[in-house]
Amino acid sequence: MDRATPHTTLRIIRQEHHCLAAVIKAMQHFTHQIAAGGKAPDLKVFRAMLLYISEYPEKVHHPKEDHFLFAPLRLRTHAIDDTIAALEVQHAQGERMVRELEHALARYELMDEASGLTFCALVDQYAAFYFEHMTLEEDIVLPAAAAHLSEQDWAAADAAFATNRDPLVGADLGADFDRLFSLITTITPAPIGVGPEVE
Repeated sequence: MDRATPHTTLRIIRQEHHCLAAVIKAMQHFTHQIAAGGKAPDLKVFRAMLLYISEYPEKVHHPKEDHFLFAPLRLRTHAIDDTIAALEVQHAQGERMVRELEHALARYELMDEASGLTFCALVDQYAAFYFEHMTLEEDIVLPAAAAHLSEQDWAAADAAFATNRDPLVGADLGADFDRLFSLITTITPAPIGVGPEVE
């Protein structure tokens, strides 16, 4: 479909997918460096990335997709019911995978190098899982939404997604999403982030 859509929801979802993909690729950059025997970054880098994933996509982005896209789509068409069901399962699975990553990072920090390799493998598993998930949404769900949702559906979705600018409000985390994402991209070397290239 034409990406120059007037619907705020579709623009925000694609933008959020782009940001999430950047964070995941940055995480892979560092874990591949570790797996190849390179120096590990300060582990606060990984903690910042996992904080972003757990506080933004899992707690803000996914619930709104479930409520403002998937639910009304089920009322308007049954053509993609199986895809929606699979994506809802993946939303729950993604939460479990993020918890596993957090636990694996803690083991790496407190135990040994073997735990680091386990963390690296789990990052790659999460990346493969999530890139497939985002592709399903962008290739199947968003075009179906553009074709079937009513103006009333879009008004509700647009109003909800437009509030996504500050997902950490009330969480007492000391920084909003923009600052957290900026931190991640600044400490990640180019071309993935904007930090200095590593030799």
